[in-house]
Amino acid sequence: MNRQVPLTTKVASVHALFMKKEDLVTYIDQHADELFGIAQTIYENPEISKEEVHSAEYFRKLLQENGFTIHNFEQEELKNAFYAEFGTGHPVVAMLGEYDALPGLSQVGGSKEKKAVEDGAPGHACGHNLLGTCAFGAAIAAKKYLEESGQKGTVRFYGCPMEELLIGKVIMAKYHAFDGCDMAFSFHPWDANIPVSEGFLAMNNMRFRFTGISSHAGQAPEQGRSALDAVELSNMGVNVMREHIISSARIHYIITNGGEAPNIVPKEAASWYYVRAPHRNDVVAITKRVINCQKGGALMTDTTFEYENAGGCYEILPNEILCDVARRNFEEMKMSPYTEEEKELAKALSDSLPPEQVAKERENIGFADTSSAIHTGIISKESMSRYNISGSSDIGDVSWLMPFSIIFTATWPLGVNPHTWQSASASGNTLGQKGMLYASKIMAGMFYDVINDAEIFEKAQAEFNQRTEGNPYVSPLP
Repeated sequence: MNRQVPLTTKVASVHALFMKKEDLVTYIDQHADELFGIAQTIYENPEISKEEVHSAEYFRKLLQENGFTIHNFEQEELKNAFYAEFGTGHPVVAMLGEYDALPGLSQVGGSKEKKAVEDGAPGHACGHNLLGTCAFGAAIAAKKYLEESGQKGTVRFYGCPMEELLIGKVIMAKYHAFDGCDMAFSFHPWDANIPVSEGFLAMNNMRFRFTGISSHAGQAPEQGRSALDAVELSNMGVNVMREHIISSARIHYIITNGGEAPNIVPKEAASWYYVRAPHRNDVVAITKRVINCQKGGALMTDTTFEYENAGGCYEILPNEILCDVARRNFEEMKMSPYTEEEKELAKALSDSLPPEQVAKERENIGFADTSSAIHTGIISKESMSRYNISGSSDIGDVSWLMPFSIIFTATWPLGVNPHTWQSASASGNTLGQKGMLYASKIMAGMFYDVINDAEIFEKAQAEFNQRTEGNPYVSPLP
């Protein structure tokens, strides 16, 4: 792999004694170029889920060279996962990092038009090159504070693979990888600055396989039993069922095997389903009904079926105490100024979108400054109550294990969505990297607050206990 920053990159030491939060901010600013270089290296060497071998090793080496102790996991499923730790005692604060890319979304960073580095190759269209680097920046700043202040406390950087499959942290949770942590912070690139209280949809991922009897479709159709008929009837049952589930739920499916040829009654056929809803309990209930539809399809066609529970994840469990801490740090930190070139790139990317898409996002986040294609400021609590974060992520599972906070910062221009060439272009440029730097400062500031005010953790833990009472985390994995 052609790495632009050598694995021996090490953030230089600062000898000033940290007494204030501003010193943490200064520390991160002093090493902005190193952080930008790390993000760019990951961007230029994208690896899809389950294949993040070099990205994981890159972060392991960087963290080890900066004084962290590396802990790997023995399970083969977690070969590209690890955590790096520094400090002693509690609280133990986790900074969650990711680094997997998306298949087929290769993009030249900083390009004003869709332009692949290599056709069909993967790309960082969800900004995970920024996500992992942000957590790294916050972790080394937290380490420096612990060293200089002599405070008790521990910081952990978690290298989390397979987020794009919505399963990495779910597997890590299953194997108790997060044991010993008191709370966790995370970040995601976005088109707005948001201290997130709640969001993302819980989800189940299922694959159904039907087996019938093949036969000549013209000569002896009566001897056949069509597995494809079973799939289609099952899908019809699900589509009729949509009227009778909560309106905020989502059911997506594709047919992954529809047979071999029209003149052969399909012996085998298969479908792939996602079920999403705002709460895990709703997903579980709807999933049972989806499975019943598959049973009905098999019964009506005299075929058999089996299914695989390919995973699932939880929604974010809110923690208003930590969300308030995040909002205060948003207000205390400043975004880096943008160059004219970065502003021009932001405008070009925003202009490539339908105008109504951009206008709707401005309205959603309450940002009226039409002279800027980049969100500045912070989304208000009033706007946040109307803002819908309807994707899914395995970070939700972590939020059900401990008090948790995630922040979004404007790494992409207004209206840009994840998994697009526009988000990839911004993520591979200083435009996105400056939003990442802002997030790193916020997470470091939150760490400072937690270390210096024991009441924050106590209140956050009390809220977590109250929300999970009688509703504990149950792994979505079989």
